Amino acid sequence: MIFRQHYLECLSQASYLIGDETTGRAIVVDPVRDVEMYLVEARTEGLEIEMVIETHIHADFVSGHLELAAAGVEVAFGSAATTNYPIRKLEHGEVVDLGGVRLEILHTPGHTPESISILVFEHGDDRQPWAVLTGDTLFNGDVGRPDLLVSVGLGKEDMASILFDSIHGQLMTLPDPTRMYPGHGAGSACGKNLSSVVWSTIGEQRSSNYAVRLPDRDSFVAAICEGQPAQPAYFPHAVAQNTDQRSLLVVDPPDPLRLSDVVVAQAAGAVVIDTRDHQAFARGHLIGSINVGLEGRFAEFAGCVAMPSDELVLVCDDGTEAEARIRLGRIGYDNVLGHLPSVQLLLADHPGLSRIASRLTATQLSERLDTVSVLQILDVRTGAECEAGNLPEAIHIPLDQLADRYVEMDPELATVVFCAGGYRSSIAASLLRSRGFPDVSDLLGGYEATAPDEDS
Repeated sequence: MIFRQHYLECLSQASYLIGDETTGRAIVVDPVRDVEMYLVEARTEGLEIEMVIETHIHADFVSGHLELAAAGVEVAFGSAATTNYPIRKLEHGEVVDLGGVRLEILHTPGHTPESISILVFEHGDDRQPWAVLTGDTLFNGDVGRPDLLVSVGLGKEDMASILFDSIHGQLMTLPDPTRMYPGHGAGSACGKNLSSVVWSTIGEQRSSNYAVRLPDRDSFVAAICEGQPAQPAYFPHAVAQNTDQRSLLVVDPPDPLRLSDVVVAQAAGAVVIDTRDHQAFARGHLIGSINVGLEGRFAEFAGCVAMPSDELVLVCDDGTEAEARIRLGRIGYDNVLGHLPSVQLLLADHPGLSRIASRLTATQLSERLDTVSVLQILDVRTGAECEAGNLPEAIHIPLDQLADRYVEMDPELATVVFCAGGYRSSIAASLLRSRGFPDVSDLLGGYEATAPDEDS
């Protein structure tokens, strides 16, 4: 058996290539949209991918099933799935035989109605599975959230109760040594307590996963429905893209644009996303642009500051334009007009279109609190981060809610934004400036920089 896990850190997303080296037959599970890596790996290993299996209709990324279908691969979902393109529907207990290696489908609804898990048997006569791919039903340290829009028609309590049955009636009946490979790790909004370790065993989850250890259905439902993170705004769009017959991913670099064209497009409503790191952005950027650095969770946060229907212009370090476009495409943001090359040189020649971002040290923030009569402080960290420590003066609006909730703030007040380390605060500060806040700074070093020095 050839078994490969592909883990995409920036989306905390896992996909899988499974092949039988004796027959050369292979399948891919939950692929990202830029599928060339699976095709190249299959060719290298002497495999032919004949099927892509989706464990469910994803909300947090646009899957690559249609890109693989264009390469002649059959697309399969659990039998409860409904899509607007042809699929093979896999029944509970159905076997997908690759020759020696075989897969068995388990219907494990709860995260979504159509969710499945996949048992992997390394040899044709094995009685116990080598592994189970659990999609978003069971994670290392958590279970899938039951409240996403793909579950329309059933309440979150109903879905959580169904999930309880899938966990205990299906997955926890497997032998303890069975390897467990989930669809996501820490950082994903598809759960609230995911581990950064991207595989485990059924036995380890039985003994250590808080959700699995809950004593009964009622306590499970109550715990799983409480405290889930807010759904990023792009999730419904990703669901639609994964359900519909959509266009294929474009991997070529976006066309270069003239500065004058960008200014016109911006005035007409286009969103300019500056993908450089926050230090470079602070030194000079196009007025009205929003800083979402490629070095972080770029697509996820771009999906928090722009709408799927927005026309997008990218500002990139030279040579990163294609990467930025592909990463946006992973969440279905395809409406890229082009990119602005050599931005620093262009803005140096057009200083009236350029702005420097204000950034404060913790000491400067303390001084401003003493000298400014009313200073508006915004904390854009998650709720869990705030519970671990916060500034009592701060307004708390998580970054993934700011595009909708910035109206709760006073644009006339001097504003300081902070996060944990500086990446998200630069996004938030630039978003507020683009919404007409004239005096916005972000805090260098984030919340940790405000903590007192224990050695002093």
